[in-house]
Amino acid sequence: MRVLVTGATGFVGGHLVPELVAAGHDVRALVRDPERYDAPEGVDVVAGDLLDAETLSGVFDGVDAAYYLVHSMGSGGDFAERDRRAARNFAAAADAAAVSRVVYLGGLGETGDDLSPHLASRREVEAVLADAAFDLTTLRAAVIVGAGSAGFDVVYQLVDKLPVMVTPKWVRTPCQPIAVRDVVAYLVGVLDHPGTAGETYEVGGPQVLSYETMLERTAELAGKRLLVLPVPVLSPRLSTYWVDLVTDVPRSVAHPLIHGLKNPVVVTDHGIRDVIPVELTPFEDAAKRALREYGEDVDG
Repeated sequence: MRVLVTGATGFVGGHLVPELVAAGHDVRALVRDPERYDAPEGVDVVAGDLLDAETLSGVFDGVDAAYYLVHSMGSGGDFAERDRRAARNFAAAADAAAVSRVVYLGGLGETGDDLSPHLASRREVEAVLADAAFDLTTLRAAVIVGAGSAGFDVVYQLVDKLPVMVTPKWVRTPCQPIAVRDVVAYLVGVLDHPGTAGETYEVGGPQVLSYETMLERTAELAGKRLLVLPVPVLSPRLSTYWVDLVTDVPRSVAHPLIHGLKNPVVVTDHGIRDVIPVELTPFEDAAKRALREYGEDVDG
């Protein structure tokens, strides 16, 4: 199958492209600067920018299925407007080329009017893509555990630099993190199951944890001491200030993630497990793998 991957240079895209090649697909990667992309052997690299519709001419030609893995948080400013525009340009170009299937990786969480700006934008992108002519398969995930994941980078850098954390009470919000290898297994797997076209699935790891527990377990695995003190008076807005001070995660990425702590992100429908059997990775195993990539000496 001829498959196009947008967001190929990102965290998930970087793991997905080699697995698609290994699965026997003919992969095309859309990147803004091909010279800065070290493509796996056999991958067709094309230049284009989803924010500039004119650069997408011919990009989708001959494509059977496409992955939408982009977001604009790292660009600062009004990321929601850029995400909206990129999704519309993608949908128009894909429809013009008669692409039959699109797979989108969105955000897990409850629906409603009280979503964080980040999660609300993810849902708006999903709605834009669902309104196109192609069949959309949506996977919704919470924190993806792996070295290079924006969410897990925040966790690691906090436990690496702060032995004591005074945190907002929302640090006890439930979350269902998932290992990047398991997300990729689902992303690749849906292409082999035509019945997943037009469906939405929630994906998560085998454990529901609070953010506080994720911080504590990551610190323990890294051999670091950590005391977390949740207090009701500390808002996520104030929390972003000390995240800026102690991590090098861009504030345009960290701030939306911190504000999203108020939304529980837990799988309520496990239907995808009946379609694509994946041996889910425990949080500790996924965190160990990530910590080793960060250079930590981790046992086991």
